[in-house]
Amino acid sequence: MSDSPLLRSPVGYRSRPAAVADVQEIHRLVAACEHQLHDRATTDADSISADLGQPGLDPACDTVLVHDHAGQLAGWAWVRGRRSTVDVHPGHRGRGLGPSLLAWAEARARRKGGDRLAQTVSDSDRAAAALLRSRGYSPLVTEWLLEFAMPDEPDVPEPPEGIVVRPFRPGDGPAVHQLAEDAFDEWQQRRQSYEEWALHTVERATFEPAASPIAFAGDQMVGAVLSLNGPGTEEGYVERVAVRHDHRNRGIARMLLREAFRTFHTHGKRTCTLWTHSDTGALSLYERIGMTVRRSSTVYSKELAAGRDGDEVDASHVPAVPPE
Repeated sequence: MSDSPLLRSPVGYRSRPAAVADVQEIHRLVAACEHQLHDRATTDADSISADLGQPGLDPACDTVLVHDHAGQLAGWAWVRGRRSTVDVHPGHRGRGLGPSLLAWAEARARRKGGDRLAQTVSDSDRAAAALLRSRGYSPLVTEWLLEFAMPDEPDVPEPPEGIVVRPFRPGDGPAVHQLAEDAFDEWQQRRQSYEEWALHTVERATFEPAASPIAFAGDQMVGAVLSLNGPGTEEGYVERVAVRHDHRNRGIARMLLREAFRTFHTHGKRTCTLWTHSDTGALSLYERIGMTVRRSSTVYSKELAAGRDGDEVDASHVPAVPPE
């Protein structure tokens, strides 16, 4: 018997775990949600694949897909550690799927011994925010998607004295991982293993080495920017920015970012984006570089009460979201 609580879907729907073969279908669902909220899709199939491949996530127990009677994917969810994601297709909202999937995620987190669960919700999605608040979630941090417009080729400042810059090369991954984890130690909850980190960065099919400049002081790596370049997109995307503590405030991050922007411009991109959040304190840095906020999201968190859920999660016992 599966160790995951079963999802009792609303009438007319059926559920099952996700698999690698479902990536494209899940991507279409996520893209539909993003189009409805933002008039554009920003998540690529590569990102969905990375989510399903996270170390410690067992798709057979930690994911659920919900299909309608015609076989269309109407919603999905996954849980790993203290994080989860729930998406419901715009055409299937208001039918109890969101509350049902959220209740399933909480039950699964409890089964795995979790004491807290967090989800990220776009600030444009007022219904999702209302649902989370109704179930006891509260805001934890704010995230911002920033953009840099590039109608002309961006200027790149000269490297600080003693700093040499080159693009990412095969074999740089472990050193960049060490640099990034050390740089983020001050605010992240835990260090990622190389396997987990690489899955979302240098081992993604969309990783763009040419737009991922690395800074060195002598033979020491002191800064890095890692970028993604999804096929068919009009924008470049910066996935990671890291500078070693003892080399901060020297303009290295600004230089590396503008080098990445310039590379994307030569590849035909006219906008570059990245995400940051309030715990990093980096928003003002990006604004000084010339980036502007396109939109924001909030990470909501909830302490899970002790106890073990039953084998089934019934949406009828979950409060509905009040109409807008």
